[in-house]
Amino acid sequence: MTEVLVLYYSRHGSTAELARQVARGIESVDGAIARLRTVPPVSAVSEATAPAVPPDGPPYATIDDLRNCDGLVLGSPTRFGHMAAALKHFLDATSALWLGGGLDRKPAGVFTSTSSMHGGQEATLLGMMLPLLHHGMFLVGLPFTSDALNRTRTGGTPYGASHLAARGAADPSRLSDDERELAQLLGRRVAELAVALRRTTA
Repeated sequence: MTEVLVLYYSRHGSTAELARQVARGIESVDGAIARLRTVPPVSAVSEATAPAVPPDGPPYATIDDLRNCDGLVLGSPTRFGHMAAALKHFLDATSALWLGGGLDRKPAGVFTSTSSMHGGQEATLLGMMLPLLHHGMFLVGLPFTSDALNRTRTGGTPYGASHLAARGAADPSRLSDDERELAQLLGRRVAELAVALRRTTA
Protein backbone atom coordinates (compact mmCIF):
# COMPACT_ATOMS: atom_id res chain seq x y z
CA MET A 1 0.00 0.00 0.00
CA THR A 2 1.03 3.60 -0.68
CA GLU A 3 1.06 5.45 2.64
CA VAL A 4 0.33 9.16 2.85
CA LEU A 5 1.12 10.84 6.16
CA VAL A 6 -1.37 13.47 7.36
CA LEU A 7 0.66 15.44 9.89
CA TYR A 8 -1.01 18.31 11.73
CA TYR A 9 -1.32 20.40 14.87
CA SER A 10 -4.75 21.36 16.17
CA ARG A 11 -5.66 23.20 19.32
CA HIS A 12 -9.44 23.56 19.14
CA GLY A 13 -10.39 20.80 16.70
CA SER A 14 -10.84 22.65 13.39
CA THR A 15 -7.53 21.59 11.86
CA ALA A 16 -8.07 18.05 13.19
CA GLU A 17 -11.41 17.89 11.37
CA LEU A 18 -9.75 19.06 8.15
CA ALA A 19 -7.12 16.33 8.66
CA ARG A 20 -9.85 13.68 8.93
CA GLN A 21 -11.40 14.86 5.67
CA VAL A 22 -7.99 14.86 3.95
CA ALA A 23 -7.54 11.27 5.17
CA ARG A 24 -10.92 10.33 3.67
CA GLY A 25 -9.78 11.69 0.34
CA ILE A 26 -6.54 9.72 0.53
CA GLU A 27 -8.33 6.48 1.28
CA SER A 28 -10.73 6.96 -1.63
CA VAL A 29 -7.77 6.21 -3.92
CA ASP A 30 -7.14 2.55 -4.73
CA GLY A 31 -3.88 1.37 -3.20
CA ALA A 32 -3.53 4.34 -0.80
CA ILE A 33 -3.81 4.48 2.97
CA ALA A 34 -3.71 7.50 5.30
CA ARG A 35 -1.66 7.67 8.50
CA LEU A 36 -2.83 10.41 10.88
CA ARG A 37 -0.22 11.90 13.21
CA THR A 38 -0.03 15.04 15.33
CA VAL A 39 2.66 16.94 17.24
CA PRO A 40 2.76 17.95 20.91
CA PRO A 41 2.29 21.58 21.93
CA VAL A 42 5.40 23.57 22.76
CA SER A 43 5.91 25.01 26.22
CA ALA A 44 7.53 28.19 27.44
CA VAL A 45 8.97 26.07 30.25
CA SER A 46 12.00 24.32 28.77
CA GLU A 47 11.87 21.48 31.30
CA ALA A 48 8.32 20.50 30.31
CA THR A 49 7.98 17.31 28.29
CA ALA A 50 4.98 15.88 26.48
CA PRO A 51 3.62 12.48 27.50
CA ALA A 52 4.65 9.63 25.23
CA VAL A 53 1.08 9.33 23.94
CA PRO A 54 -1.47 12.17 23.74
CA PRO A 55 -4.63 11.81 25.85
CA ASP A 56 -6.80 11.64 22.71
CA GLY A 57 -6.45 11.73 18.94
CA PRO A 58 -3.70 10.17 16.85
CA PRO A 59 -0.18 9.44 18.14
CA TYR A 60 2.61 11.97 18.01
CA ALA A 61 4.68 11.89 14.83
CA THR A 62 8.26 10.69 14.66
CA ILE A 63 10.92 11.37 12.07
CA ASP A 64 10.49 7.76 10.95
CA ASP A 65 6.85 8.52 10.06
CA LEU A 66 8.18 11.11 7.62
CA ARG A 67 10.99 8.91 6.36
CA ASN A 68 8.67 5.97 5.64
CA CYS A 69 5.74 7.81 4.04
CA ASP A 70 5.13 7.96 0.29
CA GLY A 71 3.45 11.37 0.51
CA LEU A 72 2.70 14.07 3.07
CA VAL A 73 -0.19 16.44 3.80
CA LEU A 74 0.75 19.04 6.40
CA GLY A 75 -1.78 21.03 8.43
CA SER A 76 -1.72 23.84 10.98
CA PRO A 77 -3.96 26.58 12.31
CA THR A 78 -2.70 30.00 11.34
CA ARG A 79 -0.82 32.06 13.90
CA PHE A 80 -0.51 35.62 12.63
CA GLY A 81 -0.07 34.35 9.08
CA HIS A 82 2.34 31.55 10.02
CA MET A 83 2.11 27.89 10.98
CA ALA A 84 1.80 27.14 14.70
CA ALA A 85 5.03 26.94 16.68
CA ALA A 86 4.41 23.28 17.55
CA LEU A 87 4.50 22.19 13.91
CA LYS A 88 7.44 24.47 13.09
CA HIS A 89 9.33 23.02 16.07
CA PHE A 90 8.81 19.49 14.70
CA LEU A 91 9.89 20.48 11.17
CA ASP A 92 12.99 22.24 12.52
CA ALA A 93 14.19 18.84 13.77
CA THR A 94 14.19 17.25 10.28
CA SER A 95 17.70 18.35 9.23
CA ALA A 96 19.05 14.80 9.15
CA LEU A 97 16.16 13.76 6.93
CA TRP A 98 16.92 16.71 4.64
CA LEU A 99 20.62 15.83 4.46
CA GLY A 100 19.76 12.29 3.42
CA GLY A 101 17.09 13.31 0.90
CA GLY A 102 14.45 11.32 2.76
CA LEU A 103 11.52 13.33 1.38
CA ASP A 104 12.97 14.14 -2.03
CA ARG A 105 10.49 13.61 -4.92
CA LYS A 106 7.57 12.74 -2.65
CA PRO A 107 4.26 14.62 -3.16
CA ALA A 108 2.97 17.00 -0.50
CA GLY A 109 0.03 19.30 0.18
CA VAL A 110 -0.93 21.73 2.95
CA PHE A 111 -4.08 22.81 4.83
CA THR A 112 -5.00 25.35 7.51
CA SER A 113 -7.81 26.91 9.52
CA THR A 114 -8.39 30.45 10.81
CA SER A 115 -10.96 32.14 12.99
CA SER A 116 -11.43 35.16 10.70
CA MET A 117 -11.88 35.69 6.97
CA HIS A 118 -8.61 37.63 6.70
CA GLY A 119 -6.69 35.67 9.29
CA GLY A 120 -3.78 34.69 7.04
CA GLN A 121 -4.89 31.43 5.43
CA GLU A 122 -2.93 31.84 2.21
CA ALA A 123 0.19 33.17 3.97
CA THR A 124 0.16 30.18 6.31
CA LEU A 125 -0.25 27.72 3.44
CA LEU A 126 2.60 29.29 1.49
CA GLY A 127 4.79 29.35 4.60
CA MET A 128 4.21 25.64 5.21
CA MET A 129 5.34 24.95 1.64
CA LEU A 130 8.80 26.45 2.20
CA PRO A 131 10.34 23.63 4.27
CA LEU A 132 8.71 21.10 1.93
CA LEU A 133 10.43 22.76 -1.04
CA HIS A 134 13.74 22.57 0.84
CA HIS A 135 13.12 18.85 1.27
CA GLY A 136 12.66 18.47 -2.50
CA MET A 137 8.99 17.53 -2.36
CA PHE A 138 6.49 17.89 -5.23
CA LEU A 139 3.81 20.36 -4.11
CA VAL A 140 0.16 19.67 -4.89
CA GLY A 141 -2.54 22.35 -4.79
CA LEU A 142 -6.21 22.64 -5.67
CA PRO A 143 -7.24 23.51 -9.24
CA PHE A 144 -9.89 26.02 -10.26
CA THR A 145 -11.44 23.21 -12.32
CA SER A 146 -12.96 22.21 -8.98
CA ASP A 147 -16.48 23.60 -8.68
CA ALA A 148 -16.10 23.88 -4.90
CA LEU A 149 -13.10 26.19 -5.23
CA ASN A 150 -15.13 28.58 -7.39
CA ARG A 151 -18.21 28.28 -5.19
CA THR A 152 -16.82 28.48 -1.64
CA ARG A 153 -17.58 31.50 0.55
CA THR A 154 -15.63 30.18 3.52
CA GLY A 155 -12.39 28.18 3.24
CA GLY A 156 -10.56 26.88 0.20
CA THR A 157 -7.63 28.23 -1.83
CA PRO A 158 -5.55 27.07 -4.80
CA TYR A 159 -2.63 26.65 -2.37
CA GLY A 160 -4.42 24.08 -0.24
CA ALA A 161 -7.53 23.26 1.75
CA SER A 162 -8.67 25.63 4.48
CA HIS A 163 -11.47 26.27 6.95
CA LEU A 164 -13.00 29.44 8.36
CA ALA A 165 -13.69 28.60 12.00
CA ALA A 166 -15.91 31.62 12.58
CA ARG A 167 -15.83 33.00 16.10
CA GLY A 168 -19.19 32.79 17.80
CA ALA A 169 -20.35 29.83 15.72
CA ALA A 170 -22.11 27.04 17.62
CA ASP A 171 -19.42 24.60 16.42
CA PRO A 172 -16.37 26.41 14.98
CA SER A 173 -14.86 23.10 13.83
CA ARG A 174 -17.87 22.25 11.64
CA LEU A 175 -16.76 22.36 8.00
CA SER A 176 -18.92 23.71 5.21
CA ASP A 177 -19.76 21.30 2.39
CA ASP A 178 -17.27 23.09 0.13
CA GLU A 179 -14.49 22.95 2.74
CA ARG A 180 -15.11 19.24 3.24
CA GLU A 181 -15.07 18.60 -0.51
CA LEU A 182 -11.84 20.54 -1.02
CA ALA A 183 -10.06 18.83 1.89
CA GLN A 184 -10.98 15.44 0.43
CA LEU A 185 -9.88 16.58 -3.01
CA LEU A 186 -6.49 17.62 -1.66
CA GLY A 187 -6.02 14.23 -0.03
CA ARG A 188 -7.10 12.46 -3.20
CA ARG A 189 -4.72 14.46 -5.43
CA VAL A 190 -1.71 13.85 -3.18
CA ALA A 191 -2.57 10.13 -2.93
CA GLU A 192 -3.03 9.75 -6.70
CA LEU A 193 0.39 11.25 -7.31
CA ALA A 194 1.98 9.17 -4.55
CA VAL A 195 0.53 5.96 -6.02
CA ALA A 196 1.69 6.90 -9.53
CA LEU A 197 5.21 7.81 -8.37
CA ARG A 198 5.55 4.60 -6.39
CA ARG A 199 4.60 2.57 -9.46
CA THR A 200 7.30 4.26 -11.55
CA THR A 201 10.00 3.53 -8.97
CA ALA A 202 8.89 -0.01 -8.06
